[in-house]
Parts: sequence; C-alpha cells; structure tokens
Amino acid sequence: MFEQTFKNIDDILHKDAGCGSELDYVEQTSWVLFLKYLDDLEKDKETAAELRGLDYKPIIAPEYKWSVWAAPKTPLGLIDHQLALTGDDLKDFVDDRLFPYLKKFKVDAEHADTIEYKIGEIFSELKNRLQSGYNLREVINRIDLLRFRTHAEKHEMSHLYEDKIKNMGNAGRNGGEYYTPRPLIKTIVKVVAPEIGQKIYDGASGSAGFLVEAFEYLSTGKNLSTKDLDTLQKSTFYGKEKKSLAYIIGTMNMILHGVEAPNIIHTNTLAENLADIQERDRYDIVLANPPFGGKERAEV
Repeated sequence: MFEQTFKNIDDILHKDAGCGSELDYVEQTSWVLFLKYLDDLEKDKETAAELRGLDYKPIIAPEYKWSVWAAPKTPLGLIDHQLALTGDDLKDFVDDRLFPYLKKFKVDAEHADTIEYKIGEIFSELKNRLQSGYNLREVINRIDLLRFRTHAEKHEMSHLYEDKIKNMGNAGRNGGEYYTPRPLIKTIVKVVAPEIGQKIYDGASGSAGFLVEAFEYLSTGKNLSTKDLDTLQKSTFYGKEKKSLAYIIGTMNMILHGVEAPNIIHTNTLAENLADIQERDRYDIVLANPPFGGKERAEV
C-alpha cells in the first residue's frame, strides 16, 4: 500500500508547476510525511503516558495538529471535507501560519538534541513549493492513509523512503551528494563492526545512509537495555551536511528509521578551522563517502 501511495503522490507533484524534478518530489513529500509521522508519534507518546498514569504535554499546539488542519475526520473516520482546508485557503494556511509556527521551535527548544529543535531546523530550511492548494490537498489525503504506529509499518516506510532517496540520487549530476549504494554501506559497516558506546561520525552525511545503517546494525536483533537504547538515541551518531536539501533528507531519514532527534548539523565541515577542534569533538569511528569533484570556495 505504501509503495502505491508514493507513486500516486509523485503523479500529483508532477502536475504541479512548483515541482520540476525528483529532488522536488522527495523534498515536498518529506515535509508532509514528517507532519503525519509526528502526529502518530504524539499519539503513541500520549498512550504511553496514560498507561503510566502520567500527563502528556503535546509538542504541537491544538490548531496546528494534523487532525485539525490537514485531516479532520467524520464520525465514520473519513476526512471531513466540510472542515478540511483546500485550494487557496490551504496554501495560505501552510505558507503564512503553519511554516512560521514550526520554524519558531528552533528558538523555543530547550536543547539541540530534542525533537522540538529538529522540527524547527527542518522547517527553517524548507518551504512549500506546491503552487496549487488543490494538489496539496490531494497529497495530504494520500499521506493521511499511511500509518506509523507498528514496528512493521515504520520499517516498511523507512525502506520506501530509502528508495525515494535512491531515485533522487539518480536524478541529476549531483546525485552522489544524496546517495551511496546501500550494499556498499552495509559492507563497510559490517567490516568496521561498531559497538554500542562508540561515537560514530559522518562529516559529509548526505542522506545519512552510513548513520542509518550503523543504527540498524547496532539495534536490530539485539537484546538492548534501556541505557543502550538511550545511548543509541542521544550520544552515538553524529553528522554534518553542507547542502540544505541533503541535510533535511538525512534528518528525516534518521527520524523515520527510529532516531528521534538526530545529531546532524547543517554546516560545511571543510570550512571549519582546525584550530577550533577540541577534545570533545573526537569520534571513535568515521563512516563517510564525501562527494568527489564538488566545488568549494577559494578559502576552503
């Protein structure tokens, strides 16, 4: 079901004047997909809090929830087209209210290693390119059918997202900035054999393929303690990425694979002053495939 939904969304984006290539398709699918994922994540967190007898403080304010602006439902569970925004009303809401609201998360977040900060970073880098609010409504309706509640659903979605990135990597001369063949990455990670407790770094992370595969290697099929899981979430994977779109795709890719607040920074590694590097900047393992042949400023 997920695969057909992605194909249908590409068909919708193809006919929108604001989307001209596979790069645009992935970027625009990503932000809508992320907001639906975030809605399901909030539902899971709220349920977990209830089971422990705790109160849950939502991340997203009520009027900006997916279930309010994107997919209000009838009693039968279908999208309520009387309440759901569409056309110019939808485009104006997304451009003038939703995106500015989400950008503010970066300023308001308590720490950089929180999902709130990542929400702010993602929407500071993105913009809605769909020129038709009717096309956007179609995309939202398709994505609302997707679910991220079970492990199997999240696993299928993460692999389909990887396929989208692969297509993006083949879409132009600079495809290598986004995609390194996964069999190559899997082999390198297996040979390096990272262990929990080691810090893993990619200074040209692109779509975060190395970090994602290292996370899968360290977390799949293992009986991990709560401490191990916390270590994998917060203090194992680190990346830096120069290009805006690659940074967004990489962050999204890690979130969809289960790393809630990825430690990826939007910066040019080559522009850093070596004299500024300190002991705390050390890593145990470097997994990277820098894009060769790229252009850099003269001082770099």
